[in-house]
Amino acid sequence: MNTLQQTLESYAVKTICILDATISSDVYVPLNLSKYNEDLIDLDITNHAVCQSYIDDVLKSKQGIIAYGGYLEQRNLYNDKEGFTSSSKPVRNIHLGIDFWCDAGTKVIVPLDGKVHSFKNNATIGDYGPTIILEHLFNDITFYTLYGHLAVDSLLDLYIGRTFKAGEILAMLGTPDINVNYAPHLHFQIIHDLEGNEGDYPGVCAEGRLSFYKENCPDPNVLLKLGLV
Repeated sequence: MNTLQQTLESYAVKTICILDATISSDVYVPLNLSKYNEDLIDLDITNHAVCQSYIDDVLKSKQGIIAYGGYLEQRNLYNDKEGFTSSSKPVRNIHLGIDFWCDAGTKVIVPLDGKVHSFKNNATIGDYGPTIILEHLFNDITFYTLYGHLAVDSLLDLYIGRTFKAGEILAMLGTPDINVNYAPHLHFQIIHDLEGNEGDYPGVCAEGRLSFYKENCPDPNVLLKLGLV
């Protein structure tokens, strides 16, 4: 029986870019926002302007346009956000998707055929802001992709069941005031079981839940193959 991991691996052999199709994968630059990155020690990375300035410096030094990374990265990015650091719950700081940091307004491209499962504006500070979840069926396996930190207009004209073909434009990226206080970026996550969620799903987990989420949310780069081929 095919597993989700095998299904994702088998979908394509070439790199899939899920942002503006005119931007070549050659200008995608890996980015390390983990708490172990010594370059971030003296930076308030929770401030979206400071975060943006650091990302701009990385892109300039490597002649890139889009910075990406973050799967299972343990970050300080959420230290100022109550929903992640509440004293009554375990700290959530392990990132479960890939982030693509680039200009607000950048087009988001559907990586494989799917239909709209749900969508919502998750407007709490530190959340996703406007979010779309697509449902996919490939090799007899159903799974989902989540797109967070979008522009509000991206939710217009959507409806449950609307179909999208691979390569079609799904959305645009939002500004910090819309994506609830982050530098502009796309949060892209693959989910096997949505556990009854609609328009939302945890994108960051606590260390004690990592084994479950690592299984339920496999590395998106197994599908996208950025930097692998």
